[in-house]
Parts: sequence; structure tokens; C-alpha cells
Amino acid sequence: MPREKSAGAIIFRIEDNKKYYLLLHYPGINKKGGHWEFAKGHIEEGEDYEKTVKREVAEETGLEDIKIIPGFKEHIKYFFRETRQKQKNPAWIFKLVTFFIAETKTKEIKLSAEHDGFVWLEYPDALKKITYKNSKILFKKAHEFIEKIRN
Repeated sequence: MPREKSAGAIIFRIEDNKKYYLLLHYPGINKKGGHWEFAKGHIEEGEDYEKTVKREVAEETGLEDIKIIPGFKEHIKYFFRETRQKQKNPAWIFKLVTFFIAETKTKEIKLSAEHDGFVWLEYPDALKKITYKNSKILFKKAHEFIEKIRN
């Protein structure tokens, strides 16, 4: 079974003493459905996690000022079918994504063609918006971590 490794970030910014989290909308096949998630992408040859996160965040959002917060590193695992190739019977792929927390001071986002929407939301609204259960669990852990270090 093919395997993929990726890295991503739960990105937040502070405005008026409130934390806002960035969610990106990944469109579904033929622009139907889709899901709300965090910035993430493939680890390229020669890259470490931090380089991958900074590159992917810049590519997907235009954010160039992110600061990775030390002490948080969590993984999510899942299976997916490669549907972009439009094969008759696409293979299942095992994916491991390593997530970090990153802070930005920038509100403006320049979306890549990979996404069709974004939102900055406070924790309760962001938690409701996130599509997948494993991402919700990850987000809860990240939020708790940020609350501990910021209080």
C-alpha cells in the first residue's frame, strides 16, 4: 500500500485579545462538497518538518511571517483514495500528517488554487466548522496547548 508523509500547521493570530484560527476549504471532486481543514502538504526531498510547514503555509495562504510554537507536535493518520488521477480503481493510500502550531500577525490571506475558501474563527466556531473527527481532536489538543502557554 502506498504511503505519504505530510506536515501542516494549526495557524492562529491574536486580535483584540482574542484568538482566531485559520481554516481552509478544500473543494471536493468536481467542486462538490469538500472539507474544512488546516494548511498542510507533502514533505519534499531534503526538507524537515519546519521547512515543509513554512513552505506549504506560504504556498496555500500567502502567509510568510508564521512562527512555529515549540512544544507541540501531533499526528493524524488516515486512508484516502487518489482520485485526482481519474483512474477506474484508484489505490488506497495511507497518509501520516504531522502538525505543529504556528502564530501569525497577518490577517490577509492569498489562497492558492488548491482551495476555494478560508475563514478566521474563534475556537468554538472553528471546532464546529472543521469537517473530520480526527482534525477536531487535533484542534482541541492544539487549543488546550495554546491556552496553557498563553495564560
